[in-house]
Amino acid sequence: MKVNFVEKSGEGNGPTCTCEYFMLLGTRRNALFCRSWLPASANMKAIVVIIHGLNEHSGRYAHFASQLTTSNFGVYAMDWIGHGGSDGLHGYVPSLDWVITDIDMFLEKIKLENPGVPCFLFGHSTGGALVLKAALVPHIKAALEGVILTSPALRVKPAHAIVGVVAPLFSLLLPKLQFKGAHKKGIPVSRDLAAMEAKYSDPLVYTGPIRVRTGHEILRISSYLMQHIGSVTIPFMVLHGTADKVTDPLASQDLYNGAPSKHKDIRLYDGLLHDLLFEPERFQIGEEIINWMEERLQYPKILLTAHDNKY
Repeated sequence: MKVNFVEKSGEGNGPTCTCEYFMLLGTRRNALFCRSWLPASANMKAIVVIIHGLNEHSGRYAHFASQLTTSNFGVYAMDWIGHGGSDGLHGYVPSLDWVITDIDMFLEKIKLENPGVPCFLFGHSTGGALVLKAALVPHIKAALEGVILTSPALRVKPAHAIVGVVAPLFSLLLPKLQFKGAHKKGIPVSRDLAAMEAKYSDPLVYTGPIRVRTGHEILRISSYLMQHIGSVTIPFMVLHGTADKVTDPLASQDLYNGAPSKHKDIRLYDGLLHDLLFEPERFQIGEEIINWMEERLQYPKILLTAHDNKY
């Protein structure tokens, strides 16, 4: 089922975009809630596929989608299992590898419906970890112009040392159990108080203690990525606030330093917190992301021009 509507994406009589809600059947026969924002202009530069972070949902990125469509980028987004409008127990993720398989399927659908249009993957926090691991899959990497990671969940540490020891066992025995010892309630994720209030009053945002299997999956993917930084060759842009208390900005620096990708960029924002696109500087950060993507889209043309000028 699909629901279409037209939404203003600018001020006053500015440009509009076509928004669409639809359900997609996941790889485990689970219903995934998806949405798209497509610019009114027929000259779509590229598509950005947004993968949200842990406990949130794709609808929170409507303001970023508006900024992207104003620059003629199309946007697609998917709520992963146990999140937002998708199937599953709220806040429970049986396997992050299942989510990556769903991302692969979602991307394939987008590419089929938009032949020849370049695609980027964007991921925030745990969504950034998912995007980075997905980009290690050869056929997914080949379908992308690059990836953008905000505050990626790399080098995540358990709340207590013992958690790392018992998590594998408890994730099998009591996977849906809420682990209250790891509940980081009250950690600020934005300096914008209105944005904080909107997030934690949103009924689609999970605010309870992390579920045991979900936590174990995050530790697992984080460890995997830190061990495979040397395999990251896709063009990427990583952005992180230096005052982030949820994920480690130094791990983003290590990703930038250690990845052999020939086209990589890092932005560290002094004093900014975890939810970069909900900070007061969100518009400027969005512009930096757009500029990076536009440069990536021009890169093949620049190479071709340089080659032609040799002769």
